[in-house]
Amino acid sequence: MKRIFLTVMFACATFPALAIAAVSIGKPAPDFTLLDSAGESQSLAQFAGKKVILEWTNHDCPFVQKHYDSQNMQSLQARYTEQGVVWLSIISSAEGKQGYVSAEKANELTVSRGAKPTHVLFDASGDVGRAYGAKTTPHMYVIDEQGVLKYNGAIDSISSSNPADVEKAENYVDSAMAALANDEPIEKTKTRPYGCSIKY
Repeated sequence: MKRIFLTVMFACATFPALAIAAVSIGKPAPDFTLLDSAGESQSLAQFAGKKVILEWTNHDCPFVQKHYDSQNMQSLQARYTEQGVVWLSIISSAEGKQGYVSAEKANELTVSRGAKPTHVLFDASGDVGRAYGAKTTPHMYVIDEQGVLKYNGAIDSISSSNPADVEKAENYVDSAMAALANDEPIEKTKTRPYGCSIKY
């Protein structure tokens, strides 16, 4: 399967037709290039040889707030980035819609919430989100060192906005990462994501 290349500069996409592409478990994850909150370009290809976690996010979404207010998302970010995993938080909200933020606001949120992503990326055109089939915030993806998609779906097993449910849920991202670390098959490679619809 050919790797798909997307180049997005805030709302402007070089290849908008690629938004119809689909991702498949066990196949190469679509490459992309997006601007981060420091105004620098970041591409998936540049992280070849490293595990990558993609987190679609919207700070105004109650389901996202559940995982940040409980410190669950920050804990995952810190744990895996300390292990050398690349964590990319992606904002696909269109300009003028819920969740859209400036780079300055994104940086403020990172600091105020104690978040630990490697980069916060902007996909205001929605091309990358659509290419990945991202449906909700949060929507999580795990990519291995070879650039192959290994997990696609919900962050955990309890589809509520209640922070109290975090400790009771099975964390699918943790499970997938543990299996990869132990060179074992991932039991659940695809689950139904839950949360707020992405505001394309």
